[in-house]
Parts: sequence; C-alpha cells; structure tokens
Amino acid sequence: MLFDRWSDLGRVLLVGGAAYVALVLMLRLSGPRTLSKLNAFDLVVTVALGSTLATVLLSSDVSLAEGLLAFAVLIGLQFLVTWTSVRWRGFNKLVKSEPVMLVHQGRLLPLAMRRARVVEDEVRSVLREQGVARLEEVEAVVLETDGSMSVIRQHDAPSETLSRMRAPDSELAPFH
Repeated sequence: MLFDRWSDLGRVLLVGGAAYVALVLMLRLSGPRTLSKLNAFDLVVTVALGSTLATVLLSSDVSLAEGLLAFAVLIGLQFLVTWTSVRWRGFNKLVKSEPVMLVHQGRLLPLAMRRARVVEDEVRSVLREQGVARLEEVEAVVLETDGSMSVIRQHDAPSETLSRMRAPDSELAPFH
C-alpha cells in the first residue's frame, strides 16, 4: 500500500517539521556537550532522541506535545548527568570510562589492550593514520573515553609531560 490517507502525510509533514525544529532548538539551548564525542551514556541519549523523533513522526498515537516533552526529559537528564559528573568525580567515574594507555615508550601493553578489547592491528592502523611508521617513534597511545585513540609521538611530547608520564604500575591501570 502506498499510503492510507492524505491527512496522514500532512500530519508527518506538520508534526515532523515542528518536532525537528523543536529538537534542534532544544539541543542548541542545552549546549554543545549534549552531542559531543560519544561515550556510552551520550550514545544512549542520542539513540533515544532519534527513536523519539521517529516515533513522533510516524505514530499518530503520540502527540507532538508528548514528543516534545520526551525530548525535554532526555535532554534534561543528559544535562543533569553532565552537570553532576563535572561536579562530583565519583559520579563521573560511574558514567564514563577512563582513558587507558595501550602503548608506552614504543612498547605495546598486551594486558591493557586485551582488557580494552583492542588488537594490535587497530593500534597500528591509528599509527599509520597519524603518519607514524614505527612503534618505536611513539611515546604513548591512549584509548580515550570516547573510543578514539590519541597518539603522542616521542618528539612531540614536552619534557614535562614525559617526566609525569610513566609506565603504569600494572598494564591494567588507567592512564591519567
């Protein structure tokens, strides 16, 4: 079936446009942190916002007002979680992972890589993307909280950073 009624198509256009504009405005008002690089919590909120938008668009059982309230609840909860995590370190640890050092002074850290579920090929791929030919050129590779990897070359790391950066006592220790 192509469609049931013209009024259903009109509803999708009207409610969809209004919901889209409202969502964009709410996200702009909530600040850039709402959809920053994604950690697990951010991903859940982003998927929930998309699902809510789809439901508002396609389900005549959900009114525009209910959809807008759902957007506000999700964005409000995201704001509350980020606000709390900035002010309370324990809460931050609860909702976010910590960075993990995967390479230190040109050496892969196999236990840390296994615990982080990262294979050597992934690390070497990131090194190639950064133009690093040899592992020995790297001071550190850190798996960041958003899942990306940061590469610190030996010649790029300032001496004060190098003196503070040390091999973890245990390969499983997070990088700070």
